[in-house]
Amino acid sequence: MDLGLRDKVALVAGGSSGIGLAIAEELAAEGAHVAIGARDAGRLAAAERAIKAMARGRVHATRVDIADPEAALRWVDEVAAEFGGLHIVAVSGGTPPTGSATAFEASAYREAVETVLMPAVQLALAALPHLRNARWGRVLLVASETAVVPIGGLALSGVSRAAIARFAQALAADVGRDGVTVNVLAPSATHTPLLERVLAQGSADGRIEAELAAVGSKTAVGRIAQPDEIAALAAFLASERAGYITGTVQLIDGGSSVLGASSSHYTVSQEGTC
Repeated sequence: MDLGLRDKVALVAGGSSGIGLAIAEELAAEGAHVAIGARDAGRLAAAERAIKAMARGRVHATRVDIADPEAALRWVDEVAAEFGGLHIVAVSGGTPPTGSATAFEASAYREAVETVLMPAVQLALAALPHLRNARWGRVLLVASETAVVPIGGLALSGVSRAAIARFAQALAADVGRDGVTVNVLAPSATHTPLLERVLAQGSADGRIEAELAAVGSKTAVGRIAQPDEIAALAAFLASERAGYITGTVQLIDGGSSVLGASSSHYTVSQEGTC
């Protein structure tokens, strides 16, 4: 299936690992020019090499902290200038601590908003003039299942990710007639390097196979998600074919939400989704 992404310019925040990297790889394989940004220089360089190995277009990597509003705006404008335009913006990153609603002071909620919600808002708004200028744009915001499903032990995630969903839906209403769509991906725990590190910290011997199997057993399909499965949906939503899909929140949980309240995977840290 030709997704119509050849020579489109894509900016992927959080593109050095996990779901963000998988999205960047998928878009690059479809022929898009891809710019990735992240904070860790070592991971960023490794990601750039991995993307270039499969890319059909140009690849650009920038060390940037998207929580810094000025740096984020500068990065967006630099990418648009370097590639002669911008068509796709995907934001993956920013994960708050886990815990119940009363486990945190008000300051923790403010920090969650600043580190999870605001980078997504800032990058989307910074990219919007370029997308409107192109009369064709796709905004993809990677959140979490907590944007859809209330999970008591993930209070900060729920507050910040639900806010991302509402922002995306409001933005979709504003920009649809400019040829720009806005959608949210809401994955449950996904097998990423970050999730591996989280599970290893809680394991007595550092082995995580049993923990991964336990998480997967609580889904309807009987296994945990892989980053490329999330990326496949992202690539479709970014495509020419998905031009009528906007304002949606795509829950990607392997059917765990249809199994009922016994889905104990909800106790697993959402830090593994990005």
